[in-house]
Amino acid sequence: MLTLTAPAVEAIRTLTTAPGVAEKSGLRICHSDHSGSLRLAVAAEPESGDQVLETEGVRVFLQSEAALMLRDKAMDAWEDESGFAFQIVVPDRILLD
Repeated sequence: MLTLTAPAVEAIRTLTTAPGVAEKSGLRICHSDHSGSLRLAVAAEPESGDQVLETEGVRVFLQSEAALMLRDKAMDAWEDESGFAFQIVVPDRILLD
């Protein structure tokens, strides 16, 4: 199962507790059929078939194909002048930047 670093948890918490965002929202990760990439978006609730990951009070909704791609991976995050950036990592390697 995907794990979240402490910075990723804080980034997701910031995004999902912003004014106007539903109380039980989470970050949804899905696989893009056209490009083979992953898409991230704040979602009010999981879609049918999504796996729900809850870590330290934040929720991540994983589309089934994305969940398979991300098993045994970790998500990290940081904030810069343009907003939050997320990165998928495995030990000693960077997969998605």
